[in-house]
Amino acid sequence: MASFLSYVPLVNRLVTPRDEPTTISLPPVEVHALEGNKDRRPRTLRHLLRANHINHSILYHDLQFDNHLPHILCSAYHLGATPEQLYHIYDVESKTLEPWTDSPAQIAEDDWRDFLGDKRYQRAYVDFFEDALAMKHAYNWKELIEKYMFKGDEPLVNGLIGGLGHPLIHLGYAYEFDSREIATEALGLAATQYNFLHRYIDDPSYTRPAPFSSTSPLELLDRLASDTRFDGLFREPGYANIEPLFRDHEDLLLEYWNAWDLRPSGSGSAGGANADPLALFRASQEAAVALLVATVRPGTHAYNFFLVHVLTASHAVRILLPVLPPRFHVPVVRQWWLLALAVYVAVLRPRVDRDYVPRDLKGKSWRYVEQRALTSEWATDAHYVKAIRAMREAARTWGDVHDNYLAAAVWFSDDFEGWVH
Repeated sequence: MASFLSYVPLVNRLVTPRDEPTTISLPPVEVHALEGNKDRRPRTLRHLLRANHINHSILYHDLQFDNHLPHILCSAYHLGATPEQLYHIYDVESKTLEPWTDSPAQIAEDDWRDFLGDKRYQRAYVDFFEDALAMKHAYNWKELIEKYMFKGDEPLVNGLIGGLGHPLIHLGYAYEFDSREIATEALGLAATQYNFLHRYIDDPSYTRPAPFSSTSPLELLDRLASDTRFDGLFREPGYANIEPLFRDHEDLLLEYWNAWDLRPSGSGSAGGANADPLALFRASQEAAVALLVATVRPGTHAYNFFLVHVLTASHAVRILLPVLPPRFHVPVVRQWWLLALAVYVAVLRPRVDRDYVPRDLKGKSWRYVEQRALTSEWATDAHYVKAIRAMREAARTWGDVHDNYLAAAVWFSDDFEGWVH
Protein backbone atom coordinates (compact mmCIF):
# COMPACT_ATOMS: atom_id res chain seq x y z
CA MET A 1 0.00 0.00 0.00
CA ALA A 2 1.36 3.44 -0.88
CA SER A 3 2.30 5.73 1.95
CA PHE A 4 0.25 8.70 3.16
CA LEU A 5 2.96 11.04 1.92
CA SER A 6 2.40 9.97 -1.66
CA TYR A 7 -1.06 11.46 -1.67
CA VAL A 8 -0.55 14.81 0.04
CA PRO A 9 0.73 17.53 -2.32
CA LEU A 10 3.85 19.05 -0.83
CA VAL A 11 4.86 22.47 -2.05
CA ASN A 12 8.55 21.66 -2.34
CA ARG A 13 8.09 18.50 -4.39
CA LEU A 14 8.53 18.38 -8.14
CA VAL A 15 5.06 18.13 -9.66
CA THR A 16 4.85 15.87 -12.69
CA PRO A 17 1.86 15.15 -14.95
CA ARG A 18 1.18 12.01 -12.86
CA ASP A 19 1.55 13.93 -9.59
CA GLU A 20 -0.82 16.85 -10.04
CA PRO A 21 -1.74 18.86 -6.93
CA THR A 22 -5.15 18.17 -5.49
CA THR A 23 -7.59 20.93 -6.40
CA ILE A 24 -10.51 21.91 -4.22
CA SER A 25 -12.88 23.29 -6.84
CA LEU A 26 -15.24 25.99 -5.62
CA PRO A 27 -16.88 28.81 -7.54
CA PRO A 28 -15.46 32.23 -6.71
CA VAL A 29 -17.47 34.45 -4.42
CA GLU A 30 -18.83 37.75 -5.64
CA VAL A 31 -16.09 40.37 -5.86
CA HIS A 32 -17.09 43.81 -4.63
CA ALA A 33 -15.05 46.03 -6.91
CA LEU A 34 -14.89 49.38 -5.15
CA GLU A 35 -12.55 51.27 -7.46
CA GLY A 36 -14.45 53.49 -9.89
CA ASN A 37 -17.87 52.67 -8.41
CA LYS A 38 -19.66 55.98 -7.95
CA ASP A 39 -22.51 54.75 -5.77
CA ARG A 40 -22.43 56.11 -2.25
CA ARG A 41 -22.10 52.81 -0.38
CA PRO A 42 -19.02 51.52 -2.21
CA ARG A 43 -17.51 55.02 -2.26
CA THR A 44 -17.92 55.19 1.51
CA LEU A 45 -16.30 51.82 2.07
CA ARG A 46 -13.41 52.68 -0.26
CA HIS A 47 -12.86 56.00 1.54
CA LEU A 48 -12.88 54.37 4.99
CA LEU A 49 -10.54 51.55 3.99
CA ARG A 50 -8.07 54.10 2.65
CA ALA A 51 -8.42 56.29 5.73
CA ASN A 52 -7.62 53.31 7.93
CA HIS A 53 -4.71 52.32 5.71
CA ILE A 54 -3.18 55.79 5.94
CA ASN A 55 -3.88 56.55 9.59
CA HIS A 56 -3.68 53.31 11.54
CA SER A 57 -1.01 50.67 12.00
CA ILE A 58 -1.81 47.04 11.26
CA LEU A 59 -0.55 46.00 14.72
CA TYR A 60 -1.04 47.99 17.92
CA HIS A 61 -1.10 47.81 21.74
CA ASP A 62 2.57 46.87 22.10
CA LEU A 63 2.30 45.06 18.75
CA GLN A 64 -0.01 42.42 20.29
CA PHE A 65 -3.36 43.30 18.68
CA ASP A 66 -4.41 43.26 15.03
CA ASN A 67 -6.25 46.02 13.21
CA HIS A 68 -9.64 44.46 12.42
CA LEU A 69 -11.21 47.57 10.93
CA PRO A 70 -11.10 46.34 7.30
CA HIS A 71 -12.69 43.05 8.40
CA ILE A 72 -15.71 44.56 10.11
CA LEU A 73 -16.19 47.28 7.49
CA CYS A 74 -16.18 44.75 4.65
CA SER A 75 -18.34 42.26 6.55
CA ALA A 76 -20.91 44.89 7.47
CA TYR A 77 -20.91 46.19 3.89
CA HIS A 78 -21.55 42.68 2.60
CA LEU A 79 -24.46 42.33 5.03
CA GLY A 80 -26.00 45.55 3.72
CA ALA A 81 -24.68 48.30 6.01
CA THR A 82 -25.60 51.85 5.05
CA PRO A 83 -22.95 54.55 4.65
CA GLU A 84 -24.00 55.94 8.03
CA GLN A 85 -23.51 52.55 9.68
CA LEU A 86 -20.10 52.19 8.05
CA TYR A 87 -19.02 55.61 9.33
CA HIS A 88 -20.24 54.68 12.81
CA ILE A 89 -18.25 51.44 12.76
CA TYR A 90 -15.16 53.36 11.68
CA ASP A 91 -15.58 55.97 14.41
CA VAL A 92 -16.01 53.38 17.16
CA GLU A 93 -13.35 50.92 16.04
CA SER A 94 -10.71 53.54 15.23
CA LYS A 95 -10.76 54.84 18.82
CA THR A 96 -8.78 51.78 19.91
CA LEU A 97 -6.27 51.86 17.06
CA GLU A 98 -2.88 53.57 16.92
CA PRO A 99 -1.04 55.69 14.36
CA TRP A 100 1.90 54.35 12.41
CA THR A 101 5.36 54.66 13.93
CA ASP A 102 8.67 54.39 12.13
CA SER A 103 10.43 51.05 11.91
CA PRO A 104 14.07 50.60 12.99
CA ALA A 105 15.14 50.63 9.33
CA GLN A 106 13.81 50.44 5.82
CA ILE A 107 13.46 47.17 3.91
CA ALA A 108 14.84 46.53 0.42
CA GLU A 109 14.44 43.83 -2.21
CA ASP A 110 17.65 42.07 -1.25
CA ASP A 111 16.86 41.80 2.47
CA TRP A 112 13.05 41.70 2.75
CA ARG A 113 13.07 38.17 4.18
CA ASP A 114 15.71 39.01 6.78
CA PHE A 115 13.19 40.69 9.07
CA LEU A 116 10.33 38.18 8.83
CA GLY A 117 8.58 37.79 12.15
CA ASP A 118 9.82 41.10 13.56
CA LYS A 119 6.70 43.16 14.26
CA ARG A 120 8.70 46.34 14.74
CA TYR A 121 9.09 46.42 10.96
CA GLN A 122 5.38 46.64 10.18
CA ARG A 123 5.66 50.16 8.72
CA ALA A 124 8.77 49.24 6.74
CA TYR A 125 7.11 46.15 5.27
CA VAL A 126 3.97 47.97 4.19
CA ASP A 127 6.11 50.74 2.67
CA PHE A 128 8.21 48.14 0.86
CA PHE A 129 5.21 46.37 -0.62
CA GLU A 130 3.55 49.65 -1.59
CA ASP A 131 6.71 50.81 -3.35
CA ALA A 132 6.94 47.52 -5.20
CA LEU A 133 3.28 47.80 -6.16
CA ALA A 134 3.81 51.23 -7.70
CA MET A 135 7.26 50.87 -9.23
CA LYS A 136 7.40 47.23 -10.32
CA HIS A 137 3.82 46.05 -10.74
CA ALA A 138 1.96 49.08 -12.16
CA TYR A 139 -0.50 48.94 -9.25
CA ASN A 140 -1.51 45.37 -10.11
CA TRP A 141 -1.79 44.08 -6.56
CA LYS A 142 -2.45 40.48 -7.65
CA GLU A 143 0.95 40.43 -9.38
CA LEU A 144 2.43 41.75 -6.16
CA ILE A 145 0.81 38.94 -4.18
CA GLU A 146 1.99 36.40 -6.75
CA LYS A 147 5.61 37.47 -6.34
CA TYR A 148 5.88 37.87 -2.59
CA MET A 149 3.26 35.43 -1.32
CA PHE A 150 3.57 32.40 -3.61
CA LYS A 151 7.18 32.19 -4.78
CA GLY A 152 10.40 30.90 -3.25
CA ASP A 153 11.47 27.75 -1.42
CA GLU A 154 9.51 28.78 1.68
CA PRO A 155 6.69 30.91 0.27
CA LEU A 156 5.03 33.37 2.60
CA VAL A 157 1.65 31.73 1.98
CA ASN A 158 2.74 28.74 4.04
CA GLY A 159 2.92 30.89 7.18
CA LEU A 160 -0.49 32.57 7.05
CA ILE A 161 -1.71 31.10 10.36
CA GLY A 162 0.85 33.04 12.35
CA GLY A 163 -0.79 35.67 14.53
CA LEU A 164 -3.94 33.56 15.07
CA GLY A 165 -4.63 33.45 11.35
CA HIS A 166 -4.96 37.21 10.84
CA PRO A 167 -2.75 37.31 7.72
CA LEU A 168 -4.96 34.61 6.18
CA ILE A 169 -8.14 36.48 7.11
CA HIS A 170 -6.80 39.78 5.78
CA LEU A 171 -5.77 38.22 2.47
CA GLY A 172 -9.29 36.89 1.98
CA TYR A 173 -10.75 40.37 2.26
CA ALA A 174 -8.19 41.73 -0.21
CA TYR A 175 -9.44 39.35 -2.89
CA GLU A 176 -13.10 39.68 -2.05
CA PHE A 177 -13.02 43.48 -2.21
CA ASP A 178 -10.33 43.84 -4.87
CA SER A 179 -8.42 46.18 -2.56
CA ARG A 180 -4.77 46.98 -3.02
CA GLU A 181 -4.71 48.65 0.41
CA ILE A 182 -5.89 45.48 2.13
CA ALA A 183 -3.53 43.44 -0.05
CA THR A 184 -0.42 45.35 1.05
CA GLU A 185 -1.63 45.16 4.64
CA ALA A 186 -2.08 41.40 4.27
CA LEU A 187 1.48 41.09 3.02
CA GLY A 188 2.64 43.21 5.93
CA LEU A 189 0.81 40.99 8.40
CA ALA A 190 2.12 37.83 6.75
CA ALA A 191 5.67 39.18 7.03
CA THR A 192 5.50 40.48 10.60
CA GLN A 193 3.55 37.52 12.02
CA TYR A 194 5.60 34.87 10.23
CA ASN A 195 6.70 32.33 12.82
CA PHE A 196 7.63 28.69 13.43
CA LEU A 197 4.25 27.41 12.16
CA HIS A 198 5.34 27.66 8.52
CA ARG A 199 7.69 24.72 8.96
CA TYR A 200 4.85 22.22 9.24
CA ILE A 201 3.89 23.00 5.65
CA ASP A 202 7.33 23.76 4.24
CA ASP A 203 9.04 20.68 5.67
CA PRO A 204 7.51 17.44 4.31
CA SER A 205 8.91 15.40 7.19
CA TYR A 206 6.11 16.64 9.44
CA THR A 207 3.52 15.00 7.18
CA ARG A 208 3.58 11.36 8.14
CA PRO A 209 1.21 8.48 8.82
CA ALA A 210 -0.89 8.85 11.96
CA PRO A 211 -1.91 5.95 14.24
CA PHE A 212 -5.57 6.69 13.44
CA SER A 213 -7.41 8.62 10.75
CA SER A 214 -10.76 10.09 9.83
CA THR A 215 -12.26 12.22 7.09
CA SER A 216 -14.32 14.07 9.73
CA PRO A 217 -12.73 16.96 11.66
CA LEU A 218 -15.59 16.82 14.18
CA GLU A 219 -14.94 13.13 14.81
CA LEU A 220 -11.29 13.89 15.47
CA LEU A 221 -12.15 16.81 17.74
CA ASP A 222 -14.46 14.53 19.71
CA ARG A 223 -11.64 12.03 20.09
CA LEU A 224 -9.25 14.81 21.08
CA ALA A 225 -11.67 16.06 23.74
CA SER A 226 -11.49 12.63 25.39
CA ASP A 227 -7.77 12.01 24.91
CA THR A 228 -6.34 11.85 28.43
CA ARG A 229 -2.83 12.49 27.14
CA PHE A 230 -3.84 16.16 26.88
CA ASP A 231 -5.26 16.36 30.41
CA GLY A 232 -3.51 18.83 32.66
CA LEU A 233 -1.20 20.29 30.03
CA PHE A 234 -2.29 23.83 30.91
CA ARG A 235 -3.85 25.33 34.00
CA GLU A 236 -5.81 28.10 32.28
CA PRO A 237 -7.19 28.44 28.75
CA GLY A 238 -5.61 31.03 26.47
CA TYR A 239 -3.63 31.91 23.39
CA ALA A 240 -0.41 31.85 25.41
CA ASN A 241 -0.68 28.05 25.51
CA ILE A 242 -0.08 27.63 21.78
CA GLU A 243 3.69 28.06 21.67
CA PRO A 244 4.42 25.70 24.60
CA LEU A 245 1.96 23.23 23.07
CA PHE A 246 4.13 22.96 19.96
CA ARG A 247 7.37 23.14 21.92
CA ASP A 248 6.56 20.46 24.46
CA HIS A 249 3.82 18.31 22.90
CA GLU A 250 4.37 18.56 19.17
CA ASP A 251 4.13 14.82 18.47
CA LEU A 252 0.75 14.55 20.18
CA LEU A 253 -0.72 17.44 18.23
CA LEU A 254 0.70 16.25 14.91
CA GLU A 255 -1.00 12.88 15.38
CA TYR A 256 -4.32 14.68 15.04
CA TRP A 257 -3.06 16.99 12.30
CA ASN A 258 -2.02 14.05 10.15
CA ALA A 259 -5.08 12.03 11.14
CA TRP A 260 -7.44 14.16 9.07
CA ASP A 261 -7.25 12.11 5.91
CA LEU A 262 -7.09 14.51 2.97
CA ARG A 263 -6.40 11.85 0.38
CA PRO A 264 -8.77 11.95 -2.59
CA SER A 265 -11.17 9.08 -3.26
CA GLY A 266 -9.65 6.08 -4.96
CA SER A 267 -6.30 6.53 -3.21
CA GLY A 268 -6.81 3.97 -0.49
CA SER A 269 -8.21 6.56 1.86
CA ALA A 270 -10.13 5.38 4.88
CA GLY A 271 -12.94 7.62 3.77
CA GLY A 272 -13.46 5.70 0.52
CA ALA A 273 -15.67 7.26 -2.10
CA ASN A 274 -16.74 10.07 0.22
CA ALA A 275 -13.22 11.34 0.76
CA ASP A 276 -13.17 13.84 -2.07
CA PRO A 277 -11.43 17.16 -1.44
CA LEU A 278 -14.57 19.28 -1.73
CA ALA A 279 -16.46 17.14 0.79
CA LEU A 280 -13.51 17.33 3.17
CA PHE A 281 -13.42 21.10 2.99
CA ARG A 282 -17.17 21.26 3.52
CA ALA A 283 -16.75 19.14 6.65
CA SER A 284 -14.09 21.56 7.88
CA GLN A 285 -16.47 24.50 7.53
CA GLU A 286 -19.16 22.66 9.46
CA ALA A 287 -16.58 21.98 12.17
CA ALA A 288 -15.54 25.64 12.28
CA VAL A 289 -19.12 26.73 12.98
CA ALA A 290 -19.60 24.00 15.58
CA LEU A 291 -16.40 24.96 17.39
CA LEU A 292 -17.73 28.45 17.99
CA VAL A 293 -21.41 27.78 18.68
CA ALA A 294 -21.74 24.14 19.80
CA THR A 295 -19.08 24.37 22.51
CA VAL A 296 -21.17 26.84 24.54
CA ARG A 297 -23.46 25.27 27.12
CA PRO A 298 -26.90 26.91 27.18
CA GLY A 299 -27.11 29.67 29.77
CA THR A 300 -23.34 30.32 29.89
CA HIS A 301 -23.01 32.66 26.87
CA ALA A 302 -19.33 31.65 26.90
CA TYR A 303 -18.35 32.29 23.27
CA ASN A 304 -14.62 31.93 22.99
CA PHE A 305 -12.63 34.77 21.47
CA PHE A 306 -9.96 32.44 20.12
CA LEU A 307 -12.32 29.87 18.64
CA VAL A 308 -14.05 32.56 16.58
CA HIS A 309 -10.77 32.98 14.71
CA VAL A 310 -10.99 29.34 13.62
CA LEU A 311 -14.32 30.19 11.97
CA THR A 312 -13.21 33.44 10.35
CA ALA A 313 -10.01 31.78 9.12
CA SER A 314 -12.12 29.03 7.55
CA HIS A 315 -14.18 31.72 5.84
CA ALA A 316 -10.97 33.19 4.44
CA VAL A 317 -9.94 29.79 3.08
CA ARG A 318 -13.29 29.54 1.32
CA ILE A 319 -12.73 32.96 -0.29
CA LEU A 320 -9.16 32.11 -1.32
CA LEU A 321 -9.45 28.59 -2.71
CA PRO A 322 -10.89 29.68 -6.10
CA VAL A 323 -8.03 32.17 -6.61
CA LEU A 324 -5.04 30.36 -5.11
CA PRO A 325 -2.64 28.40 -7.34
CA PRO A 326 -3.78 24.75 -7.08
CA ARG A 327 -0.54 23.61 -5.45
CA PHE A 328 -1.50 25.60 -2.36
CA HIS A 329 -5.08 24.34 -1.98
CA VAL A 330 -4.39 21.41 0.34
CA PRO A 331 -1.55 23.17 2.22
CA VAL A 332 -3.80 26.13 3.05
CA VAL A 333 -6.58 23.86 4.29
CA ARG A 334 -4.05 21.93 6.34
CA GLN A 335 -2.83 25.22 7.81
CA TRP A 336 -6.38 25.90 8.93
CA TRP A 337 -6.62 22.45 10.51
CA LEU A 338 -3.36 22.98 12.39
CA LEU A 339 -4.66 26.31 13.69
CA ALA A 340 -7.98 24.75 14.68
CA LEU A 341 -6.27 21.97 16.63
CA ALA A 342 -3.83 24.29 18.36
CA VAL A 343 -6.52 26.73 19.43
CA TYR A 344 -8.82 23.92 20.55
CA VAL A 345 -6.18 22.45 22.83
CA ALA A 346 -5.12 25.92 24.02
CA VAL A 347 -8.65 26.68 25.23
CA LEU A 348 -8.75 23.31 27.03
CA ARG A 349 -10.84 21.27 24.58
CA PRO A 350 -14.47 22.19 25.29
CA ARG A 351 -16.68 19.37 24.06
CA VAL A 352 -18.63 20.00 20.87
CA ASP A 353 -22.32 19.18 21.38
CA ARG A 354 -24.67 20.16 18.58
CA ASP A 355 -27.63 19.68 20.92
CA TYR A 356 -26.58 22.95 22.54
CA VAL A 357 -27.98 24.75 19.49
CA PRO A 358 -31.80 24.97 19.52
CA ARG A 359 -33.51 23.82 16.34
CA ASP A 360 -36.59 26.02 16.76
CA LEU A 361 -35.93 29.11 14.69
CA LYS A 362 -39.10 30.83 15.92
CA GLY A 363 -39.67 32.11 12.41
CA LYS A 364 -36.31 33.88 12.24
CA SER A 365 -34.54 34.06 8.89
CA TRP A 366 -31.17 35.14 7.57
CA ARG A 367 -32.61 38.62 7.24
CA TYR A 368 -33.13 38.65 11.01
CA VAL A 369 -29.55 37.53 11.63
CA GLU A 370 -28.15 40.13 9.23
CA GLN A 371 -30.06 42.87 11.01
CA ARG A 372 -28.75 41.68 14.35
CA ALA A 373 -25.23 42.02 12.96
CA LEU A 374 -25.92 45.57 11.80
CA THR A 375 -28.19 47.01 14.50
CA SER A 376 -27.72 45.13 17.78
CA GLU A 377 -25.58 46.38 20.62
CA TRP A 378 -22.76 44.24 19.18
CA ALA A 379 -22.84 45.82 15.72
CA THR A 380 -19.43 47.42 16.27
CA ASP A 381 -17.81 44.24 17.60
CA ALA A 382 -15.66 43.07 14.71
CA HIS A 383 -15.63 39.40 15.63
CA TYR A 384 -19.39 39.22 16.23
CA VAL A 385 -20.11 40.69 12.80
CA LYS A 386 -17.44 38.58 11.08
CA ALA A 387 -18.74 35.37 12.65
CA ILE A 388 -22.25 36.00 11.37
CA ARG A 389 -20.87 36.86 7.95
CA ALA A 390 -18.83 33.64 7.89
CA MET A 391 -21.84 31.49 8.75
CA ARG A 392 -23.91 33.26 6.11
CA GLU A 393 -21.28 32.59 3.43
CA ALA A 394 -20.98 28.94 4.45
CA ALA A 395 -24.74 28.53 4.02
CA ARG A 396 -24.55 30.13 0.58
CA THR A 397 -21.62 27.95 -0.44
CA TRP A 398 -23.04 24.59 0.60
CA GLY A 399 -26.76 25.17 0.83
CA ASP A 400 -28.64 24.88 4.10
CA VAL A 401 -31.44 22.41 3.46
CA HIS A 402 -31.79 21.51 7.14
CA ASP A 403 -31.12 25.07 8.36
CA ASN A 404 -28.06 23.97 10.35
CA TYR A 405 -26.09 27.11 9.55
CA LEU A 406 -29.12 29.33 10.09
CA ALA A 407 -29.89 27.71 13.46
CA ALA A 408 -26.29 28.30 14.58
CA ALA A 409 -26.36 31.91 13.39
CA VAL A 410 -29.73 32.68 14.99
CA TRP A 411 -28.68 31.21 18.31
CA PHE A 412 -25.30 32.94 18.28
CA SER A 413 -26.73 36.32 17.26
CA ASP A 414 -29.28 36.24 20.10
CA ASP A 415 -27.29 34.45 22.81
CA PHE A 416 -24.03 36.39 22.48
CA GLU A 417 -23.14 38.61 25.45
CA GLY A 418 -19.46 39.25 24.85
CA TRP A 419 -16.30 37.21 24.40
CA VAL A 420 -14.64 34.87 26.84
CA HIS A 421 -10.84 34.89 26.56
